[in-house]
Amino acid sequence: MRNKKIPTLDPSILGISRREMLSRFGAGFGTLGLQQMLSQTASADAPSPSSPLFPKAPHFAPKAKRIIQLFMPGGPSQVDTFDHKPLIEKYSGQRPELVDRKSLRNTKNGLMKSPFGFKQYGESGKWVSDIFPKVAEKVDDLCFIHSMHTDIPEHAGAILMFNLGHIQAVRPSLGSWLVYGLGAETDNLPGFVAMSPHAQARGKTANYSNSFLPGAYSGCYVNINSMHPDRIVSDLKNQYLSRGSQREQADLLAQLNQIDLRNQEQDAALESSIQAMEMAFRMQFAVPEAFDVTRETQKTLDLYGPTQYAKGCLLARRLVERGVRMVQLSLTIDGYDIAWDTGHGDIVGGHKRLADACDQGIAALLEDLKQRGMLEDTLVMWGGEFGRAPTSEGQKGRDHDHYGFTVWMAGGGVKPGFSYGATDEFGLTAVENRVHVHDLHATLLHIMGLDHEKLTYRYSGRDFRLTDVHGKVITDILA
Repeated sequence: MRNKKIPTLDPSILGISRREMLSRFGAGFGTLGLQQMLSQTASADAPSPSSPLFPKAPHFAPKAKRIIQLFMPGGPSQVDTFDHKPLIEKYSGQRPELVDRKSLRNTKNGLMKSPFGFKQYGESGKWVSDIFPKVAEKVDDLCFIHSMHTDIPEHAGAILMFNLGHIQAVRPSLGSWLVYGLGAETDNLPGFVAMSPHAQARGKTANYSNSFLPGAYSGCYVNINSMHPDRIVSDLKNQYLSRGSQREQADLLAQLNQIDLRNQEQDAALESSIQAMEMAFRMQFAVPEAFDVTRETQKTLDLYGPTQYAKGCLLARRLVERGVRMVQLSLTIDGYDIAWDTGHGDIVGGHKRLADACDQGIAALLEDLKQRGMLEDTLVMWGGEFGRAPTSEGQKGRDHDHYGFTVWMAGGGVKPGFSYGATDEFGLTAVENRVHVHDLHATLLHIMGLDHEKLTYRYSGRDFRLTDVHGKVITDILA
């Protein structure tokens, strides 16, 4: 029965084609990630067999089921965080020949010692900067790769390379490839969620985009600063209809849409609209519960701490616990989309402030996952698009360094308390067991049970894959 509170339709949409009407309606759901196709039952937790997110068999037995990416846009300095190089202090102010051979944009200044102290932690004896005291306590759970390198020393292209495997925003993101290859474990939340405090990381939607993959595999972005569960993703509630009435309308509309879709044979915009509306219906009930951190105990809230990024870490655990395949959690502060780039002018203040914002939350996430028995099948990865040079820029800063930088992983599939690869004695260039971003992507897919050479999608007359024509699995770090 028609609800009397339902407003009349805007006359401007009368008389237009069905496709145009659906396109107008669907536009309001674009930020939802277009995550779900039609499902036959409203109460099932897992996607139905008719859904593109129905779980798919991996190529081989996976070592992990889900990924949490702790993304640090802007380029955290490896020599001020996790790649201890005592010789920098010994030769501070000097310009060794090894450094001169590299095309650093700032070619005049000498080495600059780290303003932070380093200590050894854990049974592994790993050296960690004083700005990460709580993460340092978890080093025996971490697997460090100190020999990362990438193709470009500029933020926009390097960020896209790190998240898409390409320097232009024309390819699907890592999370989209994962959901495309494996499906999802939940029918009520997106398979891939991207989050950040305040601003999105540079590149914005490209970092979680599906690009030419079907719309069901796109990520859904959440602004952590909008922490009210009912508003964390906009436009989810229907104030005019009950859930039962919405379900009846959604089912009827879905049937009509499916008939039209069959008649159209293939219409990507219409298909995405169907997916978006079905997902919007489901998310309005699942999202408030998943994002309501007040349901956690005070002990858990205290463990994570008060920062926005810490809340994101807690939300990441809640989301993967509920079946989300991948969470990308970027660190941004005060609306700055490449937060770690403050290292240009102020390593001391900038890096310390950023580490303070994320150190406790990251350590708590690792501990929480471990206590719940989830770390063994959840892969956590920390890192930025590149690092920073051991030479000085001005009096207090460092320039970009794409020749060698550090990422670390923890959890399912990787060796705990292990370090792989190395930069030279000053931390500038990867020289031992070099790992390109394509190799990292191949390894992440392998850990999730996917062969990066077989995970392909036919588009524009050729087969595409995350690693393009590159990439090799880093078998030495696998547990």
